[in-house]
Amino acid sequence: MTPPDLPCDAALFLDFDGCLVEIAERPDAIIVPPGTPDMLAELHKALGGAVALVSGRNVDDLRQYLPGFPGAIAGSHGAEMALPGQDIAPVDAADLDVHALHVRARDLAAHDDRLMIEPKPHGVVMHYRAAPDLSEWVDRTMTELVAHYPQLAIQQAKMAIELRPANARKDRALARLMDLPQFAGRMPVYAGDDLTDEVAMAEAQSQGGFGIKIGEGDSCARYRLADPVALSRWLNRALAV
Repeated sequence: MTPPDLPCDAALFLDFDGCLVEIAERPDAIIVPPGTPDMLAELHKALGGAVALVSGRNVDDLRQYLPGFPGAIAGSHGAEMALPGQDIAPVDAADLDVHALHVRARDLAAHDDRLMIEPKPHGVVMHYRAAPDLSEWVDRTMTELVAHYPQLAIQQAKMAIELRPANARKDRALARLMDLPQFAGRMPVYAGDDLTDEVAMAEAQSQGGFGIKIGEGDSCARYRLADPVALSRWLNRALAV
């Protein structure tokens, strides 16, 4: 079902990959549509600053692709937070030797160059988009790896498995942001495409708002849009009112 018009009292939360930008073969190969930065800036102004990015990417990465974004950013599934004009602050981050984790993951994936390891400040991702036949092996390998890191949890994603801080979840990031003055009292609206977004969409709906599932697949979200292009059209329609 297509979502209604964006409420004027909305608090808007947006995932990045698969939501604002199309999924790419590699995380560093995504392309930000030319109109997206201006659209986000206008939404931020129209909603009184109640616009945030909530992503599995780290904050520095998001700022690289959206350098002028004026809103709050919850990165690494909420393990780090950056408010406008402030430095990045760790939140629910795990205490571990992340470099050793990255090295171990690379060693495990070294037997097949179709696998890609994405190091993150608070975890690691093994991508198998180029090797779908290895999905069971990746699942088993990452499950064995996380057993050595009780501070981390398995996070299923699209053609990838991530180890993230066990306490970092997008629903907790949304709830934390809703306590801030610019978000408080507003209707939370969360748009996302992946399994990692389901808890955040459920949280938005539990607080009287709604979720928007981008793309195909089962979802708890009340509404759905086909792809990032459709989401962009829907958001721009709100600005045209």
